[in-house]
Amino acid sequence: MLKTEKSCVVSDSTITSKFGGRPPSTYSMKIQSLSQLKTLFTGTDGFKSRTFSSGKHKWRLVIYPKGNEKDNGTGFISMYVELDSKSVTTSLVLAYLTFFVYNKMENKYFTIQDVEPKQFNALRPVWGSSQVLPLDTFNDPKNGYLFDGDQCEFGVDVMVPHTNWEVVSFDQKLINHKFSWTVNKFSKLKDHCYVSNKFFIGGRNWVLKLYPKGYSTTYSKSLSLFLHLADGETVKAGEMMYFVLICEFSIHLDPRLHSVFIAVNHWREDSFQGWGWFAFVALAKLEKAYLDKEGSLKLEIEFEVVSTTKYSP
Repeated sequence: MLKTEKSCVVSDSTITSKFGGRPPSTYSMKIQSLSQLKTLFTGTDGFKSRTFSSGKHKWRLVIYPKGNEKDNGTGFISMYVELDSKSVTTSLVLAYLTFFVYNKMENKYFTIQDVEPKQFNALRPVWGSSQVLPLDTFNDPKNGYLFDGDQCEFGVDVMVPHTNWEVVSFDQKLINHKFSWTVNKFSKLKDHCYVSNKFFIGGRNWVLKLYPKGYSTTYSKSLSLFLHLADGETVKAGEMMYFVLICEFSIHLDPRLHSVFIAVNHWREDSFQGWGWFAFVALAKLEKAYLDKEGSLKLEIEFEVVSTTKYSP
């Protein structure tokens, strides 16, 4: 038995021309003789159109010219959409439905539009409305739905939402949004790169990478510092990441100054494994101002904003 839901919006839609101005997902069926159609299809039968395509699926428009008695449609035009099961490659197909009846007198479409998408599947391949338009209104030629003798036109727009979507959110209330790292005996460091312990901020694990003699010979007079995703963290292809990053150095020579802040806004792509500063601070300045009495360098990194991106597929 065909069933319907009442969550819909009823309106009149103006068109630019009889067959123009419609989206590709709209299917129209013009009936040359409604009286002959009624003799062939009783109140318990529906007339099915040929299949048409929308959202990579095949559909049929089903019309009950005398109303669908089994779905409380007596006294109304009943209209439905049927999903062709042979075209289904997934267990569930979502679709927004808009049914329309052409009114030639006003050059408008009487429309019924679903507010929520309908869920088509193998167990429920048909959705529609049993009470689209009262038959008394529809059958009166003065109202414009029957024209040129005994002709009429029905249609449906089946809009299947795109399967690709993206949601970007910004977390500004981060828990444990700071990470501190003390690098002991900085002036005696000999390795090219030092990696901090892993820390968790904004839903991901991170590490800092410190180059005490610069990332390369080009930056040999500066300290280089970079933020990286920790091993095991993955980013989907094409995903972008946004963050506001603040790095703080402890200063021991001047008690009036306790830190240096460097704020950065940056998009990070999955193809770029780290982000930071090649010339973060000159080594000469670092040794004079930023090392404590034991020669240790104290760093603190803070995330003010971290974005997360969810998308499909």
